[in-house]
Amino acid sequence: MQRVTVALGSNMGNRFQEIEQACVEMESAGMIITRTSGLWETEAMYFLDQDNFLNGVCEVWVRSGGPAEFLQKLQEIECKLGRVKFIDKGPRCIDLDILLWGGETVNLPHIPLTIPHKSILEREFVLRPLCQLIPNESLPLPGPGGTFQAHLSRLENSTFAKNRSKNIPTMPISTQVPLYLGSTPLTPSLAKRRTRIMSILNLTPDSFSDGGRHSAEDLISLNDTITRHIKHGVSIIDIGGQSSRPGAKSITSDEELSRILPAIKLIRDIDAEIFEKKSRLANVTISIDTYRADVAKAAIEAGAHIINDISAGTMDPDMLSTVAKLGCTYILMHMRGTPETMTLPENTTYEGDIIQIIGQELSARVAAAEKAGIRRWRMILDPGIGFAKTGNQNLEILRRLSELRSFPGLQDMPWLVGTSRKGFIGKITGVKEAHERNWGTAATVTAAVQGGADIVRVHDVDEMIKVVKVADAIWRTRGVNP
Repeated sequence: MQRVTVALGSNMGNRFQEIEQACVEMESAGMIITRTSGLWETEAMYFLDQDNFLNGVCEVWVRSGGPAEFLQKLQEIECKLGRVKFIDKGPRCIDLDILLWGGETVNLPHIPLTIPHKSILEREFVLRPLCQLIPNESLPLPGPGGTFQAHLSRLENSTFAKNRSKNIPTMPISTQVPLYLGSTPLTPSLAKRRTRIMSILNLTPDSFSDGGRHSAEDLISLNDTITRHIKHGVSIIDIGGQSSRPGAKSITSDEELSRILPAIKLIRDIDAEIFEKKSRLANVTISIDTYRADVAKAAIEAGAHIINDISAGTMDPDMLSTVAKLGCTYILMHMRGTPETMTLPENTTYEGDIIQIIGQELSARVAAAEKAGIRRWRMILDPGIGFAKTGNQNLEILRRLSELRSFPGLQDMPWLVGTSRKGFIGKITGVKEAHERNWGTAATVTAAVQGGADIVRVHDVDEMIKVVKVADAIWRTRGVNP
């Protein structure tokens, strides 16, 4: 088996779709993709009169054949996806380049093919994704020494100094994470991004805060709630058919689906009617809060967009492979045990620094997801506030969320934070009734925005949208009229 590092790029059509389809074709050709970087949006180099690119890198293992044969397969995939070369280094629907062939050097001038790719060190759009996979490796060549991370730092400093001296504004380079193909992507690397609101729509009789309030059997009330959430401006509606409160008992997959499938259809119908775009995908992203693979599959096929899994794939051995086949965006939450066992001392005891431990345990789940075939640009992380955490541990996570976002290997990934109405807020404020904890929730939502959350998950939609707008104006968009 030979490890090969391949660059992925696109600046035509639906760029996410082009890159994802290229990965599918690579795997169909017998290439084993084991890791992927995020996808970074960058300005074009060399030929400047063209649209921005999405660029990434993937680690591929091949069983047989040499570099020339591998390159031919990549070019066949480009051709199959419709790439036509209009101009050298010009627009392209897909671009697949061999960056590294293990630790070997290759020079085949008759093809032509040179490995390592001769322009690696001058291309920030290559070095950034490389540094998400192999930051501490270096080129197997004589000449400029140092790791890829060191080369990226030098290039960043050089570019910044050059542009500042010429008073040239530079486009901020950011990872892009699609909620679904055609949606406005999350941009976790951009300091001035807006925080997205995920509203909670529990269709359970036993959820800790709003159990029994909504039901698939009362479509009139459900219609009113969904319409209100959409009109207030939520980006994502998270539908739950199985309670995950501490001590919650499991129901069957069939019962869970009987609760959520009518809501998926209702949201799609309402959203299409409100925005008069019945021929297009919904503007609101539909998230399904489930840890079951069969529920995830049925929900996505019914029109949902993303899967929000409190277990990050630990409670159903088929979840990760199912999500990979579905090709949808996946939220991996940190939790120990199950909802029935997560409050036991063995699950809430962290021997050492809790931020480091959560970072390590989430990194292991990201690696498992990648091994199953889920692309890194399709992952969103959640620290799991209230799940196998004590009240003080929840506060520590909120206080140090920015450190967690910077954990080695998890940098530049988007984060969801869900604190709404949780028990630790009630203990601090003395408010027993969960539905009355909106003031305490507002403080935790503000802390989440300051710490770098890309999405906040809330019950009180109207109030928390106002809280987020002000928090964004302070820490993100930095203005009264952003």
